[in-house]
Amino acid sequence: MTVQQLHYVITISETGSLNKASEILYVAQPSLTSSIKELEKELGISIFHRSCMCVILTNDGAEFLLYSRQLYQQYESLMQKYGKMGTLKKKFGISTQHYSFAVKSFVEMVKKFNTAEYEFAIRETKTKEVIEDVSTGNSEIGIIYLSNFNRMAMTKLFHTKDLEFHELTACEAYVYLGRGHPLAGCRSIRFEQLNEYLCLSFEQGDNSSFYFAEEILSTNEYARTIKANDRATMLNLMIDLDGYTLCSGIICEELNGSDYIAVPFEHENLETADRMVIGFITRKNMPLSRMGELYIEEIRQYLNQYDQSDKQKPIPYIYS
Repeated sequence: MTVQQLHYVITISETGSLNKASEILYVAQPSLTSSIKELEKELGISIFHRSCMCVILTNDGAEFLLYSRQLYQQYESLMQKYGKMGTLKKKFGISTQHYSFAVKSFVEMVKKFNTAEYEFAIRETKTKEVIEDVSTGNSEIGIIYLSNFNRMAMTKLFHTKDLEFHELTACEAYVYLGRGHPLAGCRSIRFEQLNEYLCLSFEQGDNSSFYFAEEILSTNEYARTIKANDRATMLNLMIDLDGYTLCSGIICEELNGSDYIAVPFEHENLETADRMVIGFITRKNMPLSRMGELYIEEIRQYLNQYDQSDKQKPIPYIYS
């Protein structure tokens, strides 16, 4: 059974004549008759009673026509949306941990396209959801970070989900806080200096593994903590409660405002100091779309602003 045969049945039933149907369909009557007979043979029913004057639906044919109309309408809807002249918008989505540079790069990428022709989506969300979004195809790219602590567990998860991790940059830990914070004037901040202040972190869900934490040094003991689920709330807590968080130090002032600064975190032992490796995940062996390539290009350009000469250059690698 073909869509074309469904169209034939619908047209014949509407005209009540093989001759008229063949004219409307631009199909020779013998070919039209033959196609209907093949369909009837395949289904094991008679669709039409034929006479020299007209064709009439049988009881089976009337029931079959109801389903045929439904299927053909769905087919036409699909063609209107996905066909060559369809109105379907091309889709591109990313999911990311809470990084302002990822949002800023997305904005710059979108500016290069006509938003009337494309459907864009950005999801700033929990680590587990970033991974799930890319794994299920809901997002083409996921922005995420690895460290010495979570690398083994996350790499294993990427492999299970058939994902690859591509490095973008590596950076030291910074303390992110408001400009009015008592420690804002320090050249660097040690862990013990933070004891009396609120440590802010992004909530990952009640049952989430601690490997999903977005903040480096998440296994340290913090006397005072508050969890937030969005970047705006965390920024407000920094100002109103003298809170802080540990991050990459890559700050987008255009989005976060100028009321915040990043101060280098001073590790007790520089030899064992952990670094944040920020990168993106994609489905394994899946080439990036044109939009995906432009988005990653925008991120690389933005990150180059923070590629200071006195920092160690990251060595690219892929985890899958």
